Amino acid sequence: MARPLPSQGDEQMVGSKGLIERGEFVRIITKALYSLGYERSGALLEEESGIPLHSSMVNLFRQQLLDGSWDESVDTLHKIGLADEGIVKSASFLIFEQKLFELLDKKKVMDALKTLRMEIAPLGINKDRVHELSTCIVSPSQSVLLGCPSQEVVSAKSRMKLLEKLQKLLPPTVMIPERRLEHLIEQALNVQRESCVFHNSLDSVLSLYSDHQCGKDQIPSRTLQVLQEHQDEVWFLQFSHNGKYLASSSNDRSAIIWEVNEDGGVSLKHKLEGHQKPVLTVSWSPDDQQLLTCGMEEVIKCWDVSSGQCLRIYEKAGQGLISCGWSPDGKWVFSGMTDKSICMWDLDGNELECWKGQRILKISDMAITNDGKQIITMCRETVILLLDREAKVERLIEESQPITSFSLSRDSKFLLVNLLNQEIHLWSIEGDPKLIAKYKGHKRTRFVIRSCLGGFNQTFIASGSEDSQVYIWHRGTAELLEVLPGHSGTVNCVSWNPADPHMLASASDDRTIRIWGLNRVNLKRKDIHSHSNGVVHHCNGGI
Repeated sequence: MARPLPSQGDEQMVGSKGLIERGEFVRIITKALYSLGYERSGALLEEESGIPLHSSMVNLFRQQLLDGSWDESVDTLHKIGLADEGIVKSASFLIFEQKLFELLDKKKVMDALKTLRMEIAPLGINKDRVHELSTCIVSPSQSVLLGCPSQEVVSAKSRMKLLEKLQKLLPPTVMIPERRLEHLIEQALNVQRESCVFHNSLDSVLSLYSDHQCGKDQIPSRTLQVLQEHQDEVWFLQFSHNGKYLASSSNDRSAIIWEVNEDGGVSLKHKLEGHQKPVLTVSWSPDDQQLLTCGMEEVIKCWDVSSGQCLRIYEKAGQGLISCGWSPDGKWVFSGMTDKSICMWDLDGNELECWKGQRILKISDMAITNDGKQIITMCRETVILLLDREAKVERLIEESQPITSFSLSRDSKFLLVNLLNQEIHLWSIEGDPKLIAKYKGHKRTRFVIRSCLGGFNQTFIASGSEDSQVYIWHRGTAELLEVLPGHSGTVNCVSWNPADPHMLASASDDRTIRIWGLNRVNLKRKDIHSHSNGVVHHCNGGI
């Protein structure tokens, strides 16, 4: 058997930079081998390296735990040499707790009670848990509710779980944590992924054989399809939560539901007509079975996605509606009104609540966080209001420039704000609002331009622009990655497919919607272009 030369094996530090302590490195490898089930290989590495995974005292301690020698294991625990008495007490508590459970399992109730009184309680810690254990003894019916095992606790599996708990509790120099090597490798892969500005694919593509680096071909930058069913400027579009549909709204007073086919092609499913004014915006229900459409200072219509039928109309006498959205549970809808109030309705159209006062501006977007607690809207030209519905607390995001639009991230942690001065700001809204990034380069002088977060883990920012192009930045670095030409009029809105990081849609004043995909020569599906009527326009409704 090959053995390392003395010059190789005696060095205390290994690695090209000399940062890795040899003993720790060997122990972690040994631990990984045992965890993977390679018992002989692990034992052989211990023998050949002369570096044991654990000390003889720790090995004895582990074996006593697996054998159920509880009193002996506690004695050994005290001999290991732990400096922190709190850790010793907490570890002893876990061991005696397992002893109690196994006594109960053997119907030795009095012995279990003795263990509780004479061994667990004197430790003087976890008093609430001591009370729960007492309840487990006197009221076995409550044991499951209190987290106490009810049966089959005497097993190698339950004792291994105890060992895992102790490994997390004891210092890593005493007992190496489970899966430590896997954890270190995952950390390294995560650092590589986060440092790759073009990363836009599933983690399964990460390899241990080479350092990870993506190219620009991971960013959707090639027009795969041009959709031409709208008869006037397309103002808004949004993919459904499941990524199977795309909805668009237009100055032609219609909205369209498009279907994303299995091959990635997009086809018309329903054209929704009936509004008397241009359709400003759309909003998908949480289950993607219904769609709201909002006419400009008009009404909100609710449509069945499957049939394309209008299910109900939301309106308020004497007021026009200017925005729409769903509660996260899909049980109510909300809208901004022309009198600057915010109203909520149940699904039958009954008004539930209405906030009066200067809550919303005429050009405002609206959003609600995933927990349903906060409604987000513009309350002044340069201010966004975060209204806590339950606590009745208001928080503000204050900009120095007029706000033209905003969008909420899927995880409700970030707010993307478009400004009049041709900047896009990213705010963290967890806790006190904090500005964390600025994005520049797109053109905006007169019209409402909308942007979005998207791609893998919402790593990218995409935006429309008045120069007829789509702009894409990296969210973390704010680096401008791509500028996509193709439209012949202002790009008003963009939407990234939440289920497909390689699909992006853009809506333009040229009356078209473009579907963008990966720029690869070997794409299996050819470009698909819809050839309906419509003359290209180069205008946009201003703010």
